[in-house]
Amino acid sequence: MEAARKDMDFTLTIKPGIDSGPTIVRNIYECFRMLGEAVLIAEGVETEDHVTKIRALMKIHAKTSRPINIIDNLRILRHKMNYYGYRPGLPEINDAISIANSLFEPLAYAVEKKISKPTQG
Repeated sequence: MEAARKDMDFTLTIKPGIDSGPTIVRNIYECFRMLGEAVLIAEGVETEDHVTKIRALMKIHAKTSRPINIIDNLRILRHKMNYYGYRPGLPEINDAISIANSLFEPLAYAVEKKISKPTQG
């Protein structure tokens, strides 16, 4: 949780541009992935699968100004960048920043609240 917050805080200080865009998008995505991983770890689940981590995050109940499922768009964008050499344009970079600004803090708060409670079976 702490690493996700620190990385997000730093990433949002990077000036958006064509050269910095891939780093910004990847970092934002990774911060959300870490939140999902924290949820799974708290539930005793270990996985390397990014989809599972993002889906775990989508199940979190948090009041947000944008739908939580748009985080999956970041996963897809990151995948295209990492495996197909795709370079995001400024609209995609700015959207990733907007997603971070809209969703990260409410989700981080909800995840912290969830993982600090004992699991109920």
